[in-house]
Amino acid sequence: MSQKVRVRFAPSPTGPLHIGGVRTALFNYLFAKKNGGDFVLRIEDTDQSRYVEGAEKYIVEALNWCGIPFDEGPSHVKIPKKGDFGPYRQSERKHLYEAYAMELVEKGHAYYAFDTSERLNFHRRDHEAKGKTFIYNWHNRLKLSNSLSLSADEVQQKLNAREDYVIRFKSPQDEELVLNDVIRGEIKIDTNVLDDKVLFKSDGMPTYHLANIVDDHLMEISHVIRGEEWLPSLALHQLLYNAFGWNAPAFAHLPLIMKPTGKGKLSKRDGEKGGFPVFPLSWNESQGYREAGYFPEAVVNFLALLGWNPGTEQELFTLKELIEAFTLERVNKSGARFDPDKTKWYNHQYLQHKSDAELASLFSSILKSKEKSREAWNDESVLKVVTLVKERADFVSDFWELGHYFFEAPTTYNEKALKKQWKEDTPKLMQKVADILQNTEDFSAETIETNIKSWITNNELSFGKVMGPLRLIIVGDMKGPHIFDILAVLGRGESVIRIERALGVLG
Repeated sequence: MSQKVRVRFAPSPTGPLHIGGVRTALFNYLFAKKNGGDFVLRIEDTDQSRYVEGAEKYIVEALNWCGIPFDEGPSHVKIPKKGDFGPYRQSERKHLYEAYAMELVEKGHAYYAFDTSERLNFHRRDHEAKGKTFIYNWHNRLKLSNSLSLSADEVQQKLNAREDYVIRFKSPQDEELVLNDVIRGEIKIDTNVLDDKVLFKSDGMPTYHLANIVDDHLMEISHVIRGEEWLPSLALHQLLYNAFGWNAPAFAHLPLIMKPTGKGKLSKRDGEKGGFPVFPLSWNESQGYREAGYFPEAVVNFLALLGWNPGTEQELFTLKELIEAFTLERVNKSGARFDPDKTKWYNHQYLQHKSDAELASLFSSILKSKEKSREAWNDESVLKVVTLVKERADFVSDFWELGHYFFEAPTTYNEKALKKQWKEDTPKLMQKVADILQNTEDFSAETIETNIKSWITNNELSFGKVMGPLRLIIVGDMKGPHIFDILAVLGRGESVIRIERALGVLG
């Protein structure tokens, strides 16, 4: 690979970044870093009518949150990143494109088209009425209003009169175009089926196709790694490179991310119906992976394996490991089914690998928002709670659901469990447990367990008669970790208070 690897992620700022777009950025990033190259962010905002305020900032923030920052891209106040190939917004490069469009006209690879939208709509309707599809190309362009069908004088008159025009690419006739895709291999296209795409619009702005090719060439992009939806544009883009006499980059078209059912492309609506995010960060009413409590490393990990196969059984990868393992040749051709349960599994794995101290710090923020900050709850106590409940958690937010009873005493008790656990002699037994706890000096889980179990054994009691009701009145339900661990974390005072309160309520 003699040319330096330079790849680009080129989203349009028309709204939030879909998770499929994040994956495209990720694969570009991994490929660049694997090959010692540059990862470029280019904002393709030539269609100003679709521009959405805040979308560009969102894109940059999403990439940074995922830990896949760009090497070159638009300048921002907080993250100035400029290379030698800027500017990185197409709207700031529009002065470049007209000259390239004119070059194609001069070389005979493009032409002026003066057809009005009304006239083109007439032809479309006429074709539809005959059961045909109107395509502006070799078979009808000489019958339409353009510089191929008009005389040079007529064309000049229209230009002098400032009539609206577009510049269209002149697709070749009766040729077979042989294309190569790194992922999909050889692709053959009959040029007779291609339409003469508009390259330059009457408002002085290029279309995506022209701007994309010119920018990739000027920015010395070596590999274009993009979504499968751009595959139909590959023929035109290769023809444009040929027309300019430029070397084309290597192309690689990534498979779609499919709905959980495996049928159709994953959409925002699928997320809304299934209750899972499809955006990296929240946007308006749509929740993002960040706000849903996912770790960015988990998101990157599960996205990497959506359409890429490392060739091993390994499922958990650090970003460094992904860079080392990634190759375009192992990207699948077929679509990758999105599995919301698998994304949770990934987050669970990353949560389990984090230190209890880091998780406790994250959980403390949630506790503060819930105003559960009674003096007894210090950092050490929160750390103990996290240690006890983390195994069953997928998200830090789950810690509250799994361990809320540590922070607030139960005011009600599971009725079904109560009928089963609360017998005539239970109050007397619970009072005795309270006495044992009150007189246990070393209030560790081990000592509490030894003292209570010794009392049960010495009095020839059933463990079930004591342990079930004890858990119920301490927790409010028949759930939670080892009861002696719970008591040790609550402390002597709180444990005894909960028993006495329950005796007062239940009798």
